[in-house]
Amino acid sequence: MSSDRDRRVLRNGDLRIIFGVTLVSVIGVTSIAPALPLIAKDLALSEGRVVSLITVFTLPGIFFSPLMGMLADRFGRKRVIVPSLFLFGIAGTACAFIDNFGLLLALRFINGIGAAALGALNQTVIGDMFKGQERTNALGYNASVLGVGTMAYPAIGGALALLGWRYPFFLSALALPMALAVMCRLRNPEPADPVRMKSYLSKSLRSIMNGGMATSYWATFSIFVILYGALLSYFPFLMSNRFGATPSTIGLFVAAASLTTIVGAFNLGRISRRFGSRRIIIASFLMYAVSTLAIILIDSMVLMLVPILLFGFAGGIAIPVIQTRLSGGIDMEYRGMFMSINSMVLRMGQTAGPFLAGLAYEGWGMKGVWYSAAIFSLASFIVLALVLRD
Repeated sequence: MSSDRDRRVLRNGDLRIIFGVTLVSVIGVTSIAPALPLIAKDLALSEGRVVSLITVFTLPGIFFSPLMGMLADRFGRKRVIVPSLFLFGIAGTACAFIDNFGLLLALRFINGIGAAALGALNQTVIGDMFKGQERTNALGYNASVLGVGTMAYPAIGGALALLGWRYPFFLSALALPMALAVMCRLRNPEPADPVRMKSYLSKSLRSIMNGGMATSYWATFSIFVILYGALLSYFPFLMSNRFGATPSTIGLFVAAASLTTIVGAFNLGRISRRFGSRRIIIASFLMYAVSTLAIILIDSMVLMLVPILLFGFAGGIAIPVIQTRLSGGIDMEYRGMFMSINSMVLRMGQTAGPFLAGLAYEGWGMKGVWYSAAIFSLASFIVLALVLRD
């Protein structure tokens, strides 16, 4: 019976369109990360400064994600997703034609405004379309698709960077046909009658302060501090400096993490039925602690694959479980706001991660980045083990 349910979810044509939005939502960082060393060299930038191309992209999500969620609850999901895709595609592609680093940062900021809604409203629409175990399965499949993107884009971005650092930015143009597909083909349920603004804000605030919601938001924040601070920002430099790895090799290693993300997320339905959401989330942070510590200690490029694969699996099982806990705990009329707050917290993690890792790098070098990530992962494991409830 569960296999029939899984097939029914996967055959849903509207879900496949949302998968396309998900694939677009992860272009902005994963395809650019392998090119960071080349950008630093060509524009005569320090490692710490070139990482700001990631920070300035994720920063708008902190401020714009809740606004986008509220607009989606008030006016409909598609009316927010479509213009966001157009903005993302135009600003991201324009980066390929820029030589001035200040202007490049400005375009990346605009690119990030377009991205602010995508990673939250794709999950919101899935939450609207499915219920119960089907929702868990659909969000797991969506995380698998996200894993495909984060696996493919670093490899594609690394290969394109061999032609020049500008070429990975052209991948943002994929958002333009996706915008047309959402506008013309997506048939999703929309909130029928918007709740009065005062009641909407009041209930949203009360629910946000709920202990279960706050703990889930903390888990999201912590995961993306680790992911963006260590793996996506400083792993390319570690591989380049320690092993002389090329951008394409770096991209393949980052892509390897996504392979186990896909495996974990695709099998999430069975894993969650056996272990439950609480144990999955807590165990994932122990995996992060072990993998980040191993990455800095291993001096073999081949053996480096082991912690990278463990790192990816942790995200594959934890992220969609958190999304399911949030999406299932709120009515449709408020879901856009709640999933967008999760996206805001995610963006805070993406923004804080490179900044905090940069402080560790300036103070203690490359080892400081990875030891700090391991300590932070272990601390999050302990906190969540104490406060997270089923």
